[in-house]
Amino acid sequence: MIQNIENYLDSLFSANIGVSGLEDALKLIKASSELRTVLDDPNVPAEDKAKVAEDLFVPSVKDFILQLAKQGKIDDLEEIIERYVSEINKKNNVASAKVFCVNAPDDKQLVGIKKFVCKETGAEKANVEIVKDEKLIGGFVIDIGDKEYDFSVKHKLEAIKAQVMKSARSGGADPESVIEVLQKNVRDFEERVNGGEEIGTVISVGDGIANIYGMDHVMYGEIVVFENGVKGMVQDLKKEKIGCIIFGEEVGIHEGSRVTRTHKKAGVPVGDAFIGRVVNALCEPIDGNGDIKADDYRLVENAAPSIVDRKSVSQPLETGILAIDSMFPIGRGQRELIIGDRQTGKTSIAIDTILNQKGKDCICIYNAIGQKTSTVAKLVGTLTKAGAMDYTVVVCSTAADSASLQYISPYAATALAEYFMYAGKDVLIIYDDLSKHAVAYRALSLLLERSPGREAYPGDVFYLHSRLLERSSRLSDELGGGSITALPIIETQAGDVSAYIPTNVISITDGQIFLESDLFFSGQRPAVNVGLSVSRVGGAAQTKAMKKAAGSLRVDLSQFREMEVFTQFSSDLDEETKAELTYGKGLMELLKQPLGNPMSLSQQVITLVGAVGRKFMDVPVDGLKKYQAKLLEYFAESRKDIIDEIESGKVLGDALKQDILDAIDEFGKANNG
Repeated sequence: MIQNIENYLDSLFSANIGVSGLEDALKLIKASSELRTVLDDPNVPAEDKAKVAEDLFVPSVKDFILQLAKQGKIDDLEEIIERYVSEINKKNNVASAKVFCVNAPDDKQLVGIKKFVCKETGAEKANVEIVKDEKLIGGFVIDIGDKEYDFSVKHKLEAIKAQVMKSARSGGADPESVIEVLQKNVRDFEERVNGGEEIGTVISVGDGIANIYGMDHVMYGEIVVFENGVKGMVQDLKKEKIGCIIFGEEVGIHEGSRVTRTHKKAGVPVGDAFIGRVVNALCEPIDGNGDIKADDYRLVENAAPSIVDRKSVSQPLETGILAIDSMFPIGRGQRELIIGDRQTGKTSIAIDTILNQKGKDCICIYNAIGQKTSTVAKLVGTLTKAGAMDYTVVVCSTAADSASLQYISPYAATALAEYFMYAGKDVLIIYDDLSKHAVAYRALSLLLERSPGREAYPGDVFYLHSRLLERSSRLSDELGGGSITALPIIETQAGDVSAYIPTNVISITDGQIFLESDLFFSGQRPAVNVGLSVSRVGGAAQTKAMKKAAGSLRVDLSQFREMEVFTQFSSDLDEETKAELTYGKGLMELLKQPLGNPMSLSQQVITLVGAVGRKFMDVPVDGLKKYQAKLLEYFAESRKDIIDEIESGKVLGDALKQDILDAIDEFGKANNG
């Protein structure tokens, strides 16, 4: 595609240059490599070029050839002539078409083709160029501008193959269904393409981006298909070209490759059979366990439920992590951000939350974005070992995948989650992590020549994540009452929560769990910073038992951390201050929790009642976790009535609370606590 080709066309029209003179000049230049070299070489004096042009070219063409030679654009002459002829034909109401065929059409067929071209374009006359192509097997293909009418045998065979493959993927690969597909296609063989197929031509390709000329009516976000079968999605619309991201390898896509429209937006197959499987960003299986039977097909970009379609968050989604469930509860339909530096346990919290959903009628979707394949394989192994893959889907776009696949991955995972939500089920979706997603989108935007903004991100990077996370909600009873609970993960640099992407996602979500490096390296795991973490809507979903058991826990921890800072400057402490420090250290110790050991509601309530009731003050801090484990074991064996009452009623009355405190006292006496 030549830049500013209109300027050359204006020169030709203003000089009223004949096409035959231009074509003769082109033949002469093509036939003589020495002539091309002289005209193209910037070291040859302009006088010498003018003398050569004077001797070889007709006067009407000479000046235009010298203009191209001066600008070093002799190689563009052929394309300029093609556009010039096309513009002349438009003015004269003459249509141009190319016919690709195995055998040239006879006179009768040629007349019919010209009539067809005139009918489709509304022109009075038609110029037809015949191009032989053995690959078509039979029939012919007519190209009119950027539309293609394919009546070839090759196209029909490809359509039959696609139908058979589609039937096989949907579980109908029996002989009867295959025969039915063949019969239908044979019956339809004589049918003609209605309206033609709009085609484009690749101008340039690289870094996962293809620039395409043609396809004037293509939609933003539409899927297009390259001639090697690879799909792409339109992400940039300009006057002279469209920008397209490629979902796959660039091998086989080159300048001049043909591209066809599908008239469809990007979508993925969805269904119950995806549970327990590992799929890529296009929801194609990558776990080696065969094809997946799809129940439906959903667009990756869907509008978020409206306000009237939603219901307020009122049911808890328990993570099994004491520090979170007690102070920052998460409700079904909430968006809770997990934010922190690298290696602070963000993914560990997500995995523990998935493990804790076992037997709670909640489908989990883990979306890995830009992670190492080995990391994802290890995570899948952990989930499989714990039996969590029975209710989990892993949607994976690894670091080895292109930026376009990393960009589309969370939207595809959300489309899968929406299928379950609209079926009335509760879904937990984890985006790990959206920082890498934003980086992938930044790379695509810069390659598509969009204007960079803060930190080189494009201006719509906020909308990138807001339209994704707003799709997580709790539906009204009329729509089935399903929900999507989102746990997006953001990685910070040196604890900077005020950076661009972290502040964006914090403002979109309903709260955040901030993990601190200093806490993590001091052995406090999960390393939740109580001061910076918050859950804005989860309190309404917290069970009454947990709310009452937690009591003043968060305030007590805040006072402890404040007191701890001040006591660093004083060695002379009174007994009351020492007691408060011991109490605070005990709380921090009890909030420590090993990876892969989520706690049940009853275990959390018993621990909190004892801690806030100051029943562990006499236990040494370094032995408190062992004491807690023995205590919970004692309740499971000797006081199962208390556990059953908590789990069934989810309410902590005064009598039940006193029973727990009495039981802890009994255990303490028996263990010299």
